[in-house]
Amino acid sequence: MTRRVLVTAAGTRPEAYGPLDWSLLAATSLIWGASFLFIAEGLESIEPGTIAWGRLVLGVAALAPLRAARRRIDKADWPPIIAVAVMGVGMPALFFALAEQWVPSAVAGMLVSATPLMTVLVGVALTHTLPSRVQRVGVLVGLVGVILLSAPDIRGAGSSALGIGLVIVAVFGYGFSNQLYPPLTHRHGALATMFWAQLVAAVLLAPLGIAGLPDSSFSWVPVLSVVALGVLGTGWARVMHLTLVGRVGANRGTIAGYLIPVVALVLGVVLRDEVVAPVQVAGVLVALSGGWLLSRKESR
Repeated sequence: MTRRVLVTAAGTRPEAYGPLDWSLLAATSLIWGASFLFIAEGLESIEPGTIAWGRLVLGVAALAPLRAARRRIDKADWPPIIAVAVMGVGMPALFFALAEQWVPSAVAGMLVSATPLMTVLVGVALTHTLPSRVQRVGVLVGLVGVILLSAPDIRGAGSSALGIGLVIVAVFGYGFSNQLYPPLTHRHGALATMFWAQLVAAVLLAPLGIAGLPDSSFSWVPVLSVVALGVLGTGWARVMHLTLVGRVGANRGTIAGYLIPVVALVLGVVLRDEVVAPVQVAGVLVALSGGWLLSRKESR
């Protein structure tokens, strides 16, 4: 017996975000906000396919010691696990590494802000119902905020259409997988769901990752960047994200897409002495407002 692949579910907690939800959101936003910088550093000496494969292997290694991560998955749930492994884990890991050969890391981080909108669109296609009015307004407000925040960087960046296209396809994979996460997380837990999905994705990308080894040189900064990307961004941040999505639902659990550009902007100011334009300050406020609207109590 197999379970349908394209099935979503509501979160277990329709109330407004609580302390645990905000903590999970803050942690994933901080880690993922730095992940695009880690990818850019890794590309200095490591092939894109090897970065994608390496981060998945490291993510699996970070979760493997925990018994809850290795629990058996029901045979009926393997089709959606494989779908998540391909669309939400393996494909984005590879496409972001490829894209950042042509797209600056800051631009890639800002384009990922389309994830909440993509998640809602996939949810509408699966359930044939619209989210609540507050959620619809929150998604649109957050998207407007990120456009304001990222406009100066995207306008001044020499980004290629191919790189941007790869990021958009990866974002679709995120939106698709976000809708599949709640039922899997409810049945098997975030640890097991992500461990097995990452293991499948690592096996699928192994030929490409191994093929890139001879053309890669292993300097300390790129290697340590990929280690941080794998253990934190691919391993633990994804588990925290699945935990949040399982609690609050797919649509409300993707606010990190609006906070990642904010984190990237703050890191640029603090670590790289970058200058913030007035429109970007306004964008931060608008994006945070959209995130706050999405965090409100869900109407069912």
